[in-house]
Amino acid sequence: MTLQQLIYAVTVAEEGSINKAAQNLFISQSSLSQSLMKLEEEISLTIFRRTNRGIEKTPEGEEFLTYARQIVDQYRLAEARYVDKKETRRSFSVSCQHYTFAVKAFVEMARRFRPDEYAFGIYEGRTSEVIDNVRHAKSELGILYIDDFNESIIRRLLAGNELEFTELFPCRTYVYMAAANPLSEREVLTLEDLKPYPCLAFDQGSNTPFAMAEEVFSTYHYRQIIKVSDRATMLNLMIGLNGYTLCSGIICEELNGSDYVAVPLASDSVMHIGYISRSGVRLSHLGLMYLEELKKFRPLA
Repeated sequence: MTLQQLIYAVTVAEEGSINKAAQNLFISQSSLSQSLMKLEEEISLTIFRRTNRGIEKTPEGEEFLTYARQIVDQYRLAEARYVDKKETRRSFSVSCQHYTFAVKAFVEMARRFRPDEYAFGIYEGRTSEVIDNVRHAKSELGILYIDDFNESIIRRLLAGNELEFTELFPCRTYVYMAAANPLSEREVLTLEDLKPYPCLAFDQGSNTPFAMAEEVFSTYHYRQIIKVSDRATMLNLMIGLNGYTLCSGIICEELNGSDYVAVPLASDSVMHIGYISRSGVRLSHLGLMYLEELKKFRPLA
C-alpha cells in the first residue's frame, strides 16, 4: 500500500467518479482503475462497489477511507508548507451535544488566531451525529455525557466504532429555565415540582433508544414533553411557555444572556461530561488547545 494509492482512493471518493478523479489526477481512467484494484487486492477489501450508475463506497471502504483521508490530508499540508512554500490554514472541527460551554470554549480557542489563519468547524447535533462525525473524521473531538443509565450502551457503541471516551468533569443535574419562571428562585427542585410545566428535550430522531437522549431521566413519564431541534428554539420556549430542560448547569451568560437560571434537581444522578476521540489517534495541537479551554469550566456546586 503506497501513499499514491491512498491519494487515488481518496480522490475517487471525493469526486464520486473514477473518470473525474482520473482527470484531476492527470492519469488515464484505466490506470486509475488498475491501481485501485491492486490496492483492494493487497488489503483484501472492496473499497468501491462498481454499478451501472458509477461507483459506491462500501461500508468497509468508508471505514478504510477514514484512515486514508487522515494520511492524505497530513501529506497535503506538509507538501503545501515545505514543498510549495504556501502558508497553510490551521484546520480543526468539533461536534457536540447542545452545550453552550462547548461553544464558548471553541470561541476562546478561535480568538487566539486571525480569521485568515484557520479553517474551523463546530457542529451541534444529535448524539448519533456527534459519534458519526468523530468516527468518520469530520470532527476530531465529540463532546457528550454518560451516566449510569446510558453508560453501557454508549460505551458499547463507541467501542464498536473504535472510539474512546475521556471524562472532563462530573456534574450534578440542574433544571435550566427562564429567570421569569415561577420556580426560578427555589433553592432545589423535584420532578414533582416541575409537573405543571412542559419539559423540553432535543429530538434524537425516530427509533432512537432512550440512552441516546441528551437529557437525563429520558424514560420518566412527563405530563408534557416538547421536542426541539435547536438551542435557540428551546430558549424561546423557556420564555414563552415556562418550559424547562435538565442539564449540567454550566451557564455561559456571555452567549445565552442573563435571562436564564439553573436550579439544582433533587437527585443523586451524576452526568459525566467528556469527549470522544478515535482510539489510538493522538490529538492534534488544536485539539489539545480546545481541551484546555474546556477544562476551564467548572460545574456548579
